[in-house]
Amino acid sequence: MATTQRGAVPAHTPIDLATLGATFAERGYVILPGFFESEVVASARAGCEWLVERDAQRLRAEGKIAELFAAAPFETRVARIYERNLDLAPKVYRRELHREAFFPIFFHPRLLDVVEALLGGEIRLYPNYSVRPKLPDWEGTLVLWHQDGGYTESGMHGGGGGDVAALRMVNVWSPLVPARVANGCMQFIPGTHTLGSLPHVRRTHYLEIVEEALRPHLGAAVNIELDPGDVVLFNNMLLHQGLPNTTNTVRWSLDWRYQDATQATLRDTQGHIARSRSNPSSAVQSAADWARLTFR
Repeated sequence: MATTQRGAVPAHTPIDLATLGATFAERGYVILPGFFESEVVASARAGCEWLVERDAQRLRAEGKIAELFAAAPFETRVARIYERNLDLAPKVYRRELHREAFFPIFFHPRLLDVVEALLGGEIRLYPNYSVRPKLPDWEGTLVLWHQDGGYTESGMHGGGGGDVAALRMVNVWSPLVPARVANGCMQFIPGTHTLGSLPHVRRTHYLEIVEEALRPHLGAAVNIELDPGDVVLFNNMLLHQGLPNTTNTVRWSLDWRYQDATQATLRDTQGHIARSRSNPSSAVQSAADWARLTFR
């Protein structure tokens, strides 16, 4: 049985960047408990509520639902909306995230300070930023054991090829509701970012690491249980998955990636500059700027 890991230091403890960097390099991930301010979490959550309201209005206009489920809480409304239309349910929101509500979390100055300590002063918001509503007991949101670099290498998002292990990246994951084993928290296998690129196979909805490559490492898996405001940073090559959601609520989360902007993305899309010490004006400057941009 996997052990469960939470933040090892109290919330709002000053971050020792040297220790953080050493832990990230050794373990492949680091947890920052209580990192985001409540207003940053509330803004991202409001952005998700807008997406759900938009979906509800569209489905009712198309005659696919008879009511908007407006009284349902955030934790269940999207599941109610799609319960009879699971084939239409969103596995991920991505192109819809150019809204002011998401700017404070993707471009959080203190988070970019931490990322700068790991990557340097030229930082790209990699073109793979997502909001995920993990619906209860649905294969469509059951993310299997994989390396994020496997998706880049496979060309599933355009591009493909190149040395994905050489990409200097910091992946970020943060929940908008408490993430526990029961509702599908993340699992990591510490230290596996050093294994290089492992072979993946395509399943119905996602990629999965082939069993022979995965089996020797499964005994070291740890559950990553987080609360809203917590953040986990992890390596692009770390083996990870999301557990099944066995509850009757939706596990909402955001995941995004920062990359050394001096490198190519190895994708058809290029993302957006989040910070540039050499050319500060090239970075996204404000929430209004972010909302004017598109996924590209």
